[in-house]
Amino acid sequence: MTVGAVVEPALRRGSDYAKLSRRINQAGLLERRPGWYATKIAITAGLFVAGWVAVFLVGDSWWQLLVAVGLAIASTQVAFLGHDAGHRQMFRSRQASQVAGLLAANLATGISYGWWIDKHNRHHANPNHEDHDPDVGAGALVWTDEQARETKGFGRWLAQRQAYLFFPMLTLEGLSLHVDSFKGLFRSPMRYRAIEAVLLVVHVAAYFGVLFTVLSPVKALVFIAVHQGLWGVYMGCSFAPNHKGMPMLTAEDDLDFLRKQVLTSRNVRGSRLVDFTLGGLNYQIEHHLFPSMARSNLRKAQPIVKAYCAEQGIPYEETGLVDSYAQALRHLHSVGAELRAGR
Repeated sequence: MTVGAVVEPALRRGSDYAKLSRRINQAGLLERRPGWYATKIAITAGLFVAGWVAVFLVGDSWWQLLVAVGLAIASTQVAFLGHDAGHRQMFRSRQASQVAGLLAANLATGISYGWWIDKHNRHHANPNHEDHDPDVGAGALVWTDEQARETKGFGRWLAQRQAYLFFPMLTLEGLSLHVDSFKGLFRSPMRYRAIEAVLLVVHVAAYFGVLFTVLSPVKALVFIAVHQGLWGVYMGCSFAPNHKGMPMLTAEDDLDFLRKQVLTSRNVRGSRLVDFTLGGLNYQIEHHLFPSMARSNLRKAQPIVKAYCAEQGIPYEETGLVDSYAQALRHLHSVGAELRAGR
């Protein structure tokens, strides 16, 4: 099952979303971009492979820490391709998308594709919903006052300071993704459970095998800390601007698809460098409205969607990268306000 197939609703003639969809379709923006993706895949895979070749060439040296930094960037770019495969942005064929997703997620980065698909489906269907979006469920961080009030012990101490600890905590995001992926093998619905398990084991064996063969144990451990820590930070910084600090929905909210997706999402302004760095996720509004749209078409769809939202009187949130993080941090800080006041 793919993300795009789950969250894109059937068009209802006359609905606000249907009118927007027709404009997007008439502009040719729902067509696949095989040439663009062939180039993107080749370059990204080349950089990723080059990073591991560099590990062998540099050998048992502290210069490997620079290689770890480069591999953290390359690993995140590969993860972005896995995201696009999950939405069937690359290929029309479900099987081709599945293969690409398994290679990018399970084998290359050590994330369970099936676990992520299940989690991401639920996020796209109900973004920023207190009860249904797993991305804003209570965990190491809390996103609502009610979640904060339910914390105890160390969790309460953490909730009081979570805005200050957010970026340091992202260094553990990579580890969290790996652990949750292995847990997902036993808990999440997935089509190719055995294949996913084998690929994850191969990833772990190859990862540790290469590093502890080429590097001394101390250098290998430091390499892993730098690579996984920066990968977690990069991944977290790519997703944090998208919804954090935007309105939270509850069971009392009754919004149509268009408004539910636009009002809970935030775009990040910037150049094509921002597009590259954030993997196209800076066009979060357009992505949530048209999940299967090729990443390279999101920039072209943005002015159409923005103009349509203005026509409909729907607030369209767009800000700079730094301000997007500031908004997310202010939200995290406000959630812990009651706890800091001793209430």
